[in-house]
Amino acid sequence: MRWLRQAVLWASGHCWIERYGSDYASFVLSCSLSSIMKTIRWGIVGCGNVTEVKSGPGFQKAEHSRLVAVMRRTGTLAKDYAERHGVPRWYDNAADLIHDPEVDVVYIATPPSSHKQYTLMSAAAGKPVYVEKPMALNFSECQEMIAACREAGVLLFVAYYRRALSRFLKIKELIDGDAIGQVRFVNILLHQPIASEDLNSESLPWRVIPEIAGGGRFVDLAAHTLDFLDYALGPIVEVEGLSSNQAGYYPAEDVVTGTFRFASGAHGTGTWCFSAFDNRDVTEIVGSAGRITFSTFDPEPIRLETREGIKEFKVDYPQHIQQPLIQTVVNELNNAGKCPSTGETGARTSWVMDQMLMSRKD
Repeated sequence: MRWLRQAVLWASGHCWIERYGSDYASFVLSCSLSSIMKTIRWGIVGCGNVTEVKSGPGFQKAEHSRLVAVMRRTGTLAKDYAERHGVPRWYDNAADLIHDPEVDVVYIATPPSSHKQYTLMSAAAGKPVYVEKPMALNFSECQEMIAACREAGVLLFVAYYRRALSRFLKIKELIDGDAIGQVRFVNILLHQPIASEDLNSESLPWRVIPEIAGGGRFVDLAAHTLDFLDYALGPIVEVEGLSSNQAGYYPAEDVVTGTFRFASGAHGTGTWCFSAFDNRDVTEIVGSAGRITFSTFDPEPIRLETREGIKEFKVDYPQHIQQPLIQTVVNELNNAGKCPSTGETGARTSWVMDQMLMSRKD
């Protein structure tokens, strides 16, 4: 596939540039590339709520991509999902979907406690994997997943979709363009009132059960910000943290504070609390010449402050928030690009969170 693509591009480009000029040649080359891009056929293990809007339709709407099979342990729910989303096949057993010869890539959208299991099964079947975040219960499991995919010769991607969203690419563009000079430090503040579903100890959601989620809502939500900062500023290399359960509604931590240092030398601090009196979601990146302030989850404008004044950038979220990242996976599988969110980058975020959760003091 790679040598054929290169040959087509070289031959087509040479002839069309010579005859019609570079602009028309670019159009022809894009058509040539489209003609040799194969359709990537996806299967979903765990077609629950996250796949209804955020990810599932993105597999159908991305170019050269098609959702062909879904799985859920309750077969009636898998069947219902397939019928509503126009998916030709459904299963109630993960192994059956993974070994379906019509499935090229497996998307694992189950809770983190089964991410490793299904990733290893997919790798053994020779299928590339796109796994939900957080990547696994802990960094050790992430390493096992990376090793299994490497040994099997398949690619491993993680659904940290902010790496492909225009809103967050704008922040990275400002940083890379020295809009705030050299980055000095980062402050993260995320706090929320206790969620209503967390109040009933008899029917707690899996996101606050460490054996299933790897932690509490910190692991579910802080992962997004920490992973984006890894992408925008480079890896975090030193971390210290303190976690506690102050409100006592569930087993997992409900407050975490952390300090960290990036490989670049920039410092960082963060506080995450899920039993506070109100909502706050603010991250600020402060440099030698300015400050960028943004929200990880709310659609507030990105705010750039420098000596010249204040600028705001309003960048909306797409309808299917994972679609841009899904497109990068499809492109890489077709040797036509690179996905920015891999097993290696996803594991780094799990490592950072592990370090912050190591010292729990209730």
